[in-house]
Amino acid sequence: TFFLSVFHVKDLGHLSVRTSSSTSTHHTAFLLTGVPGLEDFQIWISIPFSFMYLLAVVGNGLVMAVVAWDRNLHEPMYLFLAMLALNDVLLCTVTVPKMLLIFWQGPSLSTFPACLTQMFFVHALFLSESAVLLAMAFDRYVAICVPLRYATLLMGSFISKVGVALVARSVAVVTPGVLLTLRLHFCRSNIIHHTYCENMGIAKLACDSYALNSIYGLTAALLTTGLDFVLITLSYWLILRTVFQLPSKEARTKASGTCGAHICVILIFYTLAFFSFFTHRFGNHVPRHVLILLANLYLLVPPTMNPIVYGVKTKEIRMRVLGLCSQPK
Repeated sequence: TFFLSVFHVKDLGHLSVRTSSSTSTHHTAFLLTGVPGLEDFQIWISIPFSFMYLLAVVGNGLVMAVVAWDRNLHEPMYLFLAMLALNDVLLCTVTVPKMLLIFWQGPSLSTFPACLTQMFFVHALFLSESAVLLAMAFDRYVAICVPLRYATLLMGSFISKVGVALVARSVAVVTPGVLLTLRLHFCRSNIIHHTYCENMGIAKLACDSYALNSIYGLTAALLTTGLDFVLITLSYWLILRTVFQLPSKEARTKASGTCGAHICVILIFYTLAFFSFFTHRFGNHVPRHVLILLANLYLLVPPTMNPIVYGVKTKEIRMRVLGLCSQPK
């Protein structure tokens, strides 16, 4: 049987929750409180976050639109870019609207199924973003290192197979984490000091051991995102080695230019992700509000920056976006 917890509000900045005195083992809802310690400033924090979310949706929407409408851009590099843009929009939308609601209205209840659903999509979309970046690195590797095999290796069917594979990998990796959370029994506080539901945030509220959740989460992260990063690094090391061996300076400049945007996006994504990941696990002296802000930024900054980086670095995307925006109404 599920029982709702009884809420006791002490003041505007602090909210405590006490479970029922009955033998309850599950909660029907969790309370997301936002950024602990910064409750009085959350309305101001919402301003840059709202702007970044709007920029991410509009920017990535433009990228998807120009790739979809211009047949000249129906090439692997641009199709992967459109996949990245779609993933970015979904990743933002899964977390930011709920977060802004908390910033504007205060702590918000999230039902247990809704919390698990959000947890699933946050982790699945994060993994698929990493997979798309790996596919883009492979695309650049083939284009520069083995250009004669480019048309053979990256045919239209290959792109669709990559799309199916990254979705399948995300589902296969994240589903066991959700099932491990479902086995837990919750008999203590149902407060989650966060802006969205994530694996360890929920697991730490359980009255039984969550060690298996922690071990699986760490192992899955290392074998997916960590391995992706190693393979991407290897790809770009081979790419740069090939670029510097090109006889023509013009060819070296052109090859470097096509990879520049990808390297910027990869650095933004993995730097924030790994910094947040290791800080959460080993930064025992880092204030909790810093950890929560980092957890939000590594999901929001890459989707915001990606279309800007590609708009600046990729001439084809930049010219078509400018043409789309300058069309007479």
